Amino acid sequence: MKIGTMNHPQRDVAREIYLHAELGMEFIDMTLEPPAAASWLVDVKEICRALHETGFEVVGHTSYYLPMDSPFEEVRQGAVTELKRCLRIFGELGTKWMNLHPGRYTPMHPRSFYIQRNLQTFRELAPLAQECGVGLMIENLPGDYNNADQLGDLLDPMPELGLHLDIGHANLMIHPNSTEQILERYGDRLRHVHIHDNKGGDADLHLPLGAGNLDLEKHVRSLKRCGYDGPVTLEVFTEDRTYLVHSAKVLREVWDRV
Repeated sequence: MKIGTMNHPQRDVAREIYLHAELGMEFIDMTLEPPAAASWLVDVKEICRALHETGFEVVGHTSYYLPMDSPFEEVRQGAVTELKRCLRIFGELGTKWMNLHPGRYTPMHPRSFYIQRNLQTFRELAPLAQECGVGLMIENLPGDYNNADQLGDLLDPMPELGLHLDIGHANLMIHPNSTEQILERYGDRLRHVHIHDNKGGDADLHLPLGAGNLDLEKHVRSLKRCGYDGPVTLEVFTEDRTYLVHSAKVLREVWDRV
């Protein structure tokens, strides 16, 4: 298992890679989003140099607010255009998997509508993803895609989609935490993991590990039970990065112990 973290989208991507290497991280969960890490702004050659010098690999992350389910076709196509640009960049960087945040904002439309719009977008991305050698995976999100049945609306029609499990999200707007339920059904499709702490409810706090009520040991056991030993991103969002280093230490100790 490798522990990594995400670049801050307000900062230069290459500099973030060097900084995270100095903090002892082992890969970069690279988000391509404005203002400083937008797909149309990043210097791919500079990023490649930073990856080579640090030995980092890349997991692909895209903006969580792209309207890939929009009822306005031109708007949806704009999201497709952006995601295709991300795919090409991640392909250049040798990335194996790129995440997608399924849309769910289509007022006055039923759930079935935005499910089909998401699937339409995924299917339009699939040929280029295959060409670039980058797999597509969907992230569980509080409210609409946060249990096995809800995720199944997207995973079952497209067996080629991977699962990106966010254990912090699985602790929000649902009880109990849905990590174990999701892994029981889709653990064989697990491709990437996010971990951060919170206190349940609906506040996505992205706290350091141990600062909330997440049962880290239980969830690590579940990951190991389904055979996962891949990259884990610490989505700990604090200005003081010592909390990130502390969380990495906590995660490694729990992982090795259980």
